[in-house]
Amino acid sequence: MSTAIRGEDGLARCPWGLSAPDYIAYHDEEWGRPVRDDQGLYERLCLEAFQSGLSWLTILRKREGFRAAFCGFDPEKVAAFGPDDVARLMADASIVRNRAKIDAAIANARAALDLPGGLAATAWRFADPDAPAYADTSDVPATTDGSKALAKELKRHGFRFVGPTTAYALMQACGLVDDHLTGCHRRGAYT
Repeated sequence: MSTAIRGEDGLARCPWGLSAPDYIAYHDEEWGRPVRDDQGLYERLCLEAFQSGLSWLTILRKREGFRAAFCGFDPEKVAAFGPDDVARLMADASIVRNRAKIDAAIANARAALDLPGGLAATAWRFADPDAPAYADTSDVPATTDGSKALAKELKRHGFRFVGPTTAYALMQACGLVDDHLTGCHRRGAYT
């Protein structure tokens, strides 16, 4: 099924939000809720980049490990990471140990600190509160003009691992667009 589905609790959710308890909590409590602070956006950007090629459930289950390994995703602390930190992260089984993604997380922290106005202000310039509502997951795009523009802007400022698909996933996760399906109890909840 690819439309909103009623769960055992009687609430209709996007179908992916019912596939595991971790997903139910993430769907109901976080996905699509506006994130307007730099640290929160930096965390989600990192997690979306680490997810590339993997299951989102893997990332959710490793999230606390990521938070510990990356100093709570404090961009100032991560920007100061050096070779010893990279070696520590590569040996940390509580995270995804991918050298390119680790290097990108560090580079992105540095780039975030250099953004005029900050990461949140930059990202929210590309918010689309008038994005269409979709009834079926097959209609939800993987990229949009807005995500392409956001990815281009971030890359222009030195960000890595932020193509249009990752940028759109960030936009969905952080409430820059509302991609909860029509019929989902979270659709429009954060406007």
